[in-house]
Amino acid sequence: MAASRESDDESAPLRVIDLFAGCGGLSQGFRETGLFTPVAAVEQDLFAAATYAANFGEDHVYWGDIAEWLKSEPPAADIVIGGPPCQGFSNLGAKREDDERNELWDRYVETLTKVHPKVFVLENVDRFLKTRQFDALKAELDGGRLQDYEITPGILRATDFGAAQLRRRAIVIGTRKDLTPIPLPEPKISEADWLTVKSAFDGLTEEIPQHRTELPAGRTLQVFGREVPGKYMAHELHITRNYTTLSRKRFQRIPYGGNRFNLPDELKAPCWIKHTSGSGDVMGRLVWDRPSVTIRTEFFKPEKGRYLHPEQDRALSHLEAARLQGFPDTFEWCGPKLEIARQIGNAVPIALGRALARHIAQGLGVVQLAPGRDQLGLPTRGLW
Repeated sequence: MAASRESDDESAPLRVIDLFAGCGGLSQGFRETGLFTPVAAVEQDLFAAATYAANFGEDHVYWGDIAEWLKSEPPAADIVIGGPPCQGFSNLGAKREDDERNELWDRYVETLTKVHPKVFVLENVDRFLKTRQFDALKAELDGGRLQDYEITPGILRATDFGAAQLRRRAIVIGTRKDLTPIPLPEPKISEADWLTVKSAFDGLTEEIPQHRTELPAGRTLQVFGREVPGKYMAHELHITRNYTTLSRKRFQRIPYGGNRFNLPDELKAPCWIKHTSGSGDVMGRLVWDRPSVTIRTEFFKPEKGRYLHPEQDRALSHLEAARLQGFPDTFEWCGPKLEIARQIGNAVPIALGRALARHIAQGLGVVQLAPGRDQLGLPTRGLW
């Protein structure tokens, strides 16, 4: 096992490595606490890495295969965070246990053996805790590569920590055995106080200006020696699609809170007529006074889930989806619109990342929070 590399300055921000960083949703949550500083981020997708670099700086970002990054010595860090790509065992699709993406968790473990951080946080889809990958991870605790750690796994709901989105994630917190174990955080917000779609959309214009369907043309950013589309500000992501006449007729017939079951047979797809139960979120409208459903990568397609605007006859805009994920309007985006949608849908809700960051900081004794207050003495309701 590699030797521990501690910070010489106990007052310095905790150093973070973000693996499989995506556009930086988890890093954004950690940054918003003011208690952490990124020292490395690894992301293979060019556009996601570009978005991360636009918001956190290019100097510490590795764009490429994590296996290549590991051939060099990673920097010292107090915390390693990240979620290996989960498509291989997502609740959607074939759930292939032999998908090569499932083995990327092993690169995560290899990083831990090299860096030997105080704490690590692994996040993934809820089904991860029932896979052979998680079993293999646990096996590493018993005399294996993670023998210096103990873990606390579980499922957290983003709504319980201040997100306006019903999203469940598997979270594994690992603590080095020479430190006090850090459990999973307890829910901070009761169901009665959950943030809603209405609160997430506060200040947004419901009508999309001029029914805009494209990002601004001709804008590029040089990053990693490549040229990518961007950077785009939040208001520029308030875009829609050119819907077919059939789609528009369907939207117009779906009432507030309704779904495909409200459509007359002549407007239903043949498969909807045959299936009269289940899939209640297909072609569904969100409601103002509840959190949204999980924001996935194709939130702009109402046939994929409850992604219709509560009142407008359209699906969510990119900006609205980013708001439901908790991204601040100051966040900048890179890539074509479909790639930005993927970045938004794959991100960890900012509120959940922020809550995990504060919880870990408390567990490490970096900050002591009075009940109901954050580290600045501000009320914590809605900030977790």
